[in-house]
Amino acid sequence: MRQAGTGTGGAAVAVAVPLLLLLLLARSPPAAAGDGKKSGSLPASCLDARLVSEQFSQAPQKLAFYSWYGSARLFHFRVPPDTVLLRWLLQVSRGSGPTCTNMEITVYFRYGAPPVINPLGTSFPDNTSVQPSFLLKMLHSNASVNISHPAPGDWFVAAHLPPSSHKIEVKGFVPTCACIFQPDMLVVRVVEVSILEPDVPLPQTLLSHPSYLKVFVPEYTQELRLELQGCASNGSLGCPVRLTVGSATLPGNFQKVLTCSGPTQACRLLLPSPPWDRWLQVTAKSLSGPHVSVAFSVVAALTACRPWSVNFQHLLQSSPNQSSNASTGLLPPTPSYQDLDRRGRVGGGPFCLRSFPVLREDMDVVSVRFQPLDRVSVLVQSDMPSVMRLNLNTGMDSGGSLTISVRVNKTTIANTSVVACVTAASPLLSFNASLSCTTAFFQGHPLSLSASSPTANLIIPYPETDNWYLSLQLMCPERPEECEQASVLVETTLYLVPCLNDCGPYGQCLLLRRHGYLYAGCSCKAGWRGWSCTDNSTAQTAAQQKAAALLLTLSNLVFLAPIAISVHRSLLVEASVYAYTMFFSTFYHACDQPGEAVLCILNYDTLQYCDFLGSGVSIWVTVLCMARLKAALKYVLFLLGALVFAMSLQLDRRAAWNTMGPCLFAIVVMVTMWVYRCGRRRHCYPPSWQRWVFYLLPGISMAAVAITIYTSMMTSDNYYYTHSIWHMLLAGSAAFLLPPREQHTKPWACSQKLTCHYEICKNHRDELYTVT
Repeated sequence: MRQAGTGTGGAAVAVAVPLLLLLLLARSPPAAAGDGKKSGSLPASCLDARLVSEQFSQAPQKLAFYSWYGSARLFHFRVPPDTVLLRWLLQVSRGSGPTCTNMEITVYFRYGAPPVINPLGTSFPDNTSVQPSFLLKMLHSNASVNISHPAPGDWFVAAHLPPSSHKIEVKGFVPTCACIFQPDMLVVRVVEVSILEPDVPLPQTLLSHPSYLKVFVPEYTQELRLELQGCASNGSLGCPVRLTVGSATLPGNFQKVLTCSGPTQACRLLLPSPPWDRWLQVTAKSLSGPHVSVAFSVVAALTACRPWSVNFQHLLQSSPNQSSNASTGLLPPTPSYQDLDRRGRVGGGPFCLRSFPVLREDMDVVSVRFQPLDRVSVLVQSDMPSVMRLNLNTGMDSGGSLTISVRVNKTTIANTSVVACVTAASPLLSFNASLSCTTAFFQGHPLSLSASSPTANLIIPYPETDNWYLSLQLMCPERPEECEQASVLVETTLYLVPCLNDCGPYGQCLLLRRHGYLYAGCSCKAGWRGWSCTDNSTAQTAAQQKAAALLLTLSNLVFLAPIAISVHRSLLVEASVYAYTMFFSTFYHACDQPGEAVLCILNYDTLQYCDFLGSGVSIWVTVLCMARLKAALKYVLFLLGALVFAMSLQLDRRAAWNTMGPCLFAIVVMVTMWVYRCGRRRHCYPPSWQRWVFYLLPGISMAAVAITIYTSMMTSDNYYYTHSIWHMLLAGSAAFLLPPREQHTKPWACSQKLTCHYEICKNHRDELYTVT
């Protein structure tokens, strides 16, 4: 057996074809998608000895309820070349419990880039081009998806649970449904592929198995023509052959299918602007019976395209940082503007495009700027398109958003217009009156400039890994003769950014990672939603945001009550803890606000940690203070508790038991001391019924309501006032539950004088000073 070297984070093992067939047929999933075939059976062509199988797998991930793109779990695979069948095997392991039985899982598939999904039905920013996602909804534990002749390269799978209920659940307190998702990729690829050479007939004979061919399309190919010649079935005229050209991609599939069934001996397929610089798969399958022989010859003809490009010698000679004769002998001569006539000819050779070289400048992770070399604008005329190539094929560029902006001076296009087309793999080389922006296997993104709209913008989230092309051409729909001598300069602004406008003022652009692959997403606040946090359908107004900020910050002033009571009763350590909690809770919530109502005096993570630490330690010292321990033991427990809280919150500050565990231990200590005093004094402790009715019962009630609100009533919509109530109830319960001062202690006085002090003594004999 042979180990395959492709894949991302998974292992691939080449096994015998019969073993794969037994595995696939034994699983027999319910339904297939992608090619419209049933998943319980495989094509008969899989029994071909020319095929081998490989399996790829990745570590499973726990799914989450969807709230933003970071909630979806992403898997990155790489399909090897010459693959004829791809099958995704989807496995889900559900936890026990009623909430897990009917949990629907949504799985997305996409070629070349992570899938662009919108489970919440929010709006995208203006001028954003989004294709519908190919998805599969799973209610069972197993499912599969079949794709015939998949495109080689990067494939992505994303999965998530239904949209979240916006309820803020305390981690570890409420049982949740654990869904573990794992996709496996099984591929069948051909190892014997016939090579189609240009203009060379390749004889083929079909009987029971298809023929697998491929032709290499070089750069600057204008047109590809495939033709079947001399087709005969069992010696008679007729051509029952189906020709499938290209590879399948998701969500869109632009494979070309040519069915030849007539009595003619010639059958051809014309492909304008085929994908450049890659192999193109061609599959020929007989439409006759299994024992009928079909013979024919396949001919591939390529129409070359001669580009006109900027003179690099001029760029190097004019550069201030380069010597005038650097590498000039290695550069091919290119025509200048004066050498190019209106028919696009120089020296008798036709041109089909103007190629403007583009400088790629990597600025940061998933952040690239493209700009034309030695010029700001691009010359656009009517005889042929002006083309700019954007290199996005590094494998790390598909995790951002491609933003394209073109603009023109409205005075220069009074009676004309400029049409543009953004495509991947190959540029659009023939603009027509219908302004169709489609190449052989790609539906492009059209743009248009005119005197009434001199600026056009386009946003492509998660562009496919490939070379992208921007084609521009001048059009005169009313008077074509006016375009013959006209030319327009078009300014271009081309960027690849992690998040559009950095997610705006109400969002945060976060960089996500799956193994070594990086991609970005927006996490929105203040009710804003959408891909770039631009959907304000549920957004809060500025007044609501300021009111929320005031509620969350000013509600902490209730801690002034337990601070004053602690100082009055000579509980200085407790007062210090309450002051610490009030300070950091106030400024943490001031920093945790979106938009304009935000104030951060320290790092956000530091403020959050201090807020959580102060809340836990406040409960700890309050309960231990109620136990009325001896001073030395009480302060030792205070210190140990603070250290335990600091450690547990560093491990996981959102886990419920990291805070509840120490607090329950403090309650056990308090109850033990109260029971001990009850047994020793032979009556209830605390002995006064006024203490129970006016202090303990209100304090315990407020604490119980606060815990109920914190654990079961908070949502992202009511967080602002429910969490503010939590602040007030927590501070109020501390004020009621603090024990009274000792009988011998005066109000606003220290509990005792310092017993340790220093005395300076003089030894007259040795004349030495000693500190005792």
